[in-house]
Parts: sequence; structure tokens; C-alpha cells
Amino acid sequence: MRIPFAQIDAFADQPFTGNPAAVMPLSSWLDDATLQAIAAENNLSETAFLVPSQGEADFELRWFTPAAEVALCGHATLASGHFVLSSDTSRHSVRFVTRQAGVLEVTRRGPAYEMALPAWAPEPKPMDDIVAALGVTARETLWHEKGYALVIVDDEAAVRAAAPDARALKSLGPIVHIVAAPGETAQVVSRVFTEYFDIPEDPVTGSAHAVMVPYWAQVIGSDTFSAFQASARGGRIGCRLDGERVVLTGSCITMIEGTFLLP
Repeated sequence: MRIPFAQIDAFADQPFTGNPAAVMPLSSWLDDATLQAIAAENNLSETAFLVPSQGEADFELRWFTPAAEVALCGHATLASGHFVLSSDTSRHSVRFVTRQAGVLEVTRRGPAYEMALPAWAPEPKPMDDIVAALGVTARETLWHEKGYALVIVDDEAAVRAAAPDARALKSLGPIVHIVAAPGETAQVVSRVFTEYFDIPEDPVTGSAHAVMVPYWAQVIGSDTFSAFQASARGGRIGCRLDGERVVLTGSCITMIEGTFLLP
């Protein structure tokens, strides 16, 4: 079986930045074990699978890390939008129906794209074990029921200095750990650690901003602000809170095109 394959850097201003995602269109769904095995073979933070939809959206969309399927992946959704819209320049937008995050839309905005995600506002919660595992001093800690821990620290230097204990983070279960602060590189700077999903540090995480944007919009006093994820690759994200949606803006670059040969 021959499956088209594209590796796309999402939230990337130039090659070798942002977060790489594999995008693989299918005519119909393969079984879950095969989808997971393909994602493990690709060994990227996410592999996105697309199947044409006959319902409220253009495509069905699922995301797999090398270790597990996830409820929401922003950068692989942006990459999927780029895959579809760059293949058909007459299209202005594309809608994806997902299993746990509803309908997501990617819209062309000049050379970049806008992506609407659900706004997952976190709530304050003590998380001493997570703070200790991240190796930071927390100013505030918040939680979202989808499994997102948001730890606020003093400044960008503290974000960059975070030194997580990988084994301790993994033992805490399927949690996306976010360290964030007011920044100098952008208005908000963050790093994201997802050891449980076999991704020690995620390069740029759209879903983490679905959690962060409602918080920071209130703190900053503006529904629109800039963000930078300070991983080794780095990625810039335009952020806007629009009611119950978080709208993220970013660019994509296709780095590899080819065919996946499934025995």
C-alpha cells in the first residue's frame, strides 16, 4: 500500500524551525494499531491522518505521537491545513472534524494561516509534584481537565532555565506540562514537556496555546498578543482570543514529500 507523505514544519518562519509534522492522506481509516505503528515509524512529535468527510467538514483528522493518539494537536492541524490549501490554491479554508476537539478550521491569511481551536481555559490548582519535576519555582499553577498543567514562572530567563526530571514527569501520566512567563522575545514565552508521549520537549505546541491564550489574555489585558515557544527549534505564534475559540497564526514550510510504503 502506497500512502502519500509530507513532512511540514509548522509555526516556522524559515526551514529547520517550528515543529515538524507528518501529514498522510488516506482514502479510509486503517486500524488503530497500524496508525500507531506508522506514527512510531515516522518518529515525529505528531503524525496527522486525513480521510475525506461526508459530513460537516472537509476531512476527518486524527493525530498520533510515536506512543499514543492525542485529543488535540495544533501544529499538525496547521500542517494539515497547509497540506490541503497549498495543494489547491483556489481554496480559502479547510475544515477538519476531530474525535475529541470538535471541528477545527484553517484559513489562508496571505503567506500564513489562521487556525481556530477550542479555548480551554485552565483553573488554579496546586501541583507541587509537577513543579518539582519541572525544576522551576512557580508563581502560579493551573490545570485543564484535558490533561494540561500550566506553570507560570517569573520571566523568560526562568522559562529557558527549566530543567525537568524526565523520569519524574513521565511517571505523572499523560500530561502536557507547560512552563510560561511574560517574555522579551515575545509577549509570552513558553516551553512544553510531554515525556509520557515519548516527546521530551515539544518544539512548538498549538494545543498548549489553546490553554494559555485564555489565561494570558486576561493577565495582559488584551485578546491579541505574540507568543514564542523557546525550544531548540523555536516557533512564533500569533494569538487571539475570540469568544470560545483561540485563533493562532503561523507559517508552514513543506520540507519532505514522498510515499510511505505500507507492507
